[in-house]
Amino acid sequence: MKKIVKNGTIVTASDTYQADLAIVDGKIAMIGTDLNEEGAEVVDADGCYVFPGGVDPHTHFEMPFGGTVSKDDFETGTIAAAYGGTTTVIDFCLSSKGEPLKNAIQTWHDKSKDKAVIDYGFHLMIGEITDDVLNELPMVIEEEGITSFKVFMAYKNVLQADDETLFRTLITAKELGALVMVHAENGDVIDYLVKKALAEGNTDPIYHALTRPPEAEGEATGRAAQLTGLANSQLYVVHVSCAEAVEKISEARNKGYDVWGETCPQYLVLDQTALEKPDFEGAKYVWSPPLRDKSNQEVLWKALKNGQLQTLGSDQCSFDFKGQKELGKGDFTKIPNGGPMVEDRVSILFSEGVKNGRITLNQFVEIMATRTAKLFGVFPQKGTIAVGSDADIVIFDPTIERIISVDTHHMAVDYNAFEGMKVTGEPVTVLSRGEFVIKDKRFVGNPGSGQYLKRRKYNEQ
Repeated sequence: MKKIVKNGTIVTASDTYQADLAIVDGKIAMIGTDLNEEGAEVVDADGCYVFPGGVDPHTHFEMPFGGTVSKDDFETGTIAAAYGGTTTVIDFCLSSKGEPLKNAIQTWHDKSKDKAVIDYGFHLMIGEITDDVLNELPMVIEEEGITSFKVFMAYKNVLQADDETLFRTLITAKELGALVMVHAENGDVIDYLVKKALAEGNTDPIYHALTRPPEAEGEATGRAAQLTGLANSQLYVVHVSCAEAVEKISEARNKGYDVWGETCPQYLVLDQTALEKPDFEGAKYVWSPPLRDKSNQEVLWKALKNGQLQTLGSDQCSFDFKGQKELGKGDFTKIPNGGPMVEDRVSILFSEGVKNGRITLNQFVEIMATRTAKLFGVFPQKGTIAVGSDADIVIFDPTIERIISVDTHHMAVDYNAFEGMKVTGEPVTVLSRGEFVIKDKRFVGNPGSGQYLKRRKYNEQ
């Protein structure tokens, strides 16, 4: 059925203007004024912004970690994402050394089948570079449309890859047209600091942060950037948390290296003192990289403003406080790493960024949707409002004030990391390919309606 979104202010990464949208067969068919409403369902966006649906490049749904599994799966996670104004997510598919990559990918297809309410794609973790892996990568790209590979520089003896693996992945990605993503922390140094802390009896959550200092993130970011330059390849640094890492990304970009940086809402508004909360409450804020000294927040905001960082991922990886985070009582290394972020990513960026004058309205759209869609091969299908694009639409009321709380969020987890935070601006209606997922702040979507996205190569953007 045809739909017309009228009376709203359309905002893209480059333009802000008054116009109406006609949606036919899941696509934006026309943009203009006085559109023919005959036979159409009219959606009134008076007083609201009309944004392209958010693109979240960084989620971990139903992910195994430390003997447990993250709470939000592809159903609850994508419902929460939709409530928050996100209509596309890219989740991380974890592989195992010695196992065919296709097995890992199939595991993630099985996790997501008949569950997602919005569209989704996968990144693929590369833990080793062997002849078998190299032989499989063209299939991963051509058949699965997975065009981004993740390498961990941290989590020694679990996920961490060595520099040869990273370098060969960069070289291979250049040849195949893929984008290499890194978790940039020096895992060897962290391993030493963790063992030292435990030997000295330091087991509280705050030591998670103290054993993963910003210097370890800055060093690894710089090393990855230099290797990217040497390989003449392309790099995307995930969840940048500190000034040290921003500086290395900026240096690399100034040299002409093809290096990009993502930060997350938690690093923009929370700081390391959260891990010091009594009664083990600090465990709620354990993720990697850890929260930093508050002084880093404005550094990150300025980096988004001036283009040194380009995207905002949620790094959604939710674990209950009760029964999951509590696994680390008496040993901070056993606290599952991650937090519930996917639902509040867009609102925090708008409220703290646009409303507080840190970024413009068009930069907001660029950061939360457009740049991500371009980097990961789904633009202009996703990430913008244009004739022919998917009708992934967010009708956003910029005047609504609300308090973020576990009592009102839609993630399947027993706490909210931003509990009590006041934000201005909220999605009221969200459409995915022209169909309502959220309508007047109520979920009306269907699990399984989300489609798997095969993405274009990085060098085809």
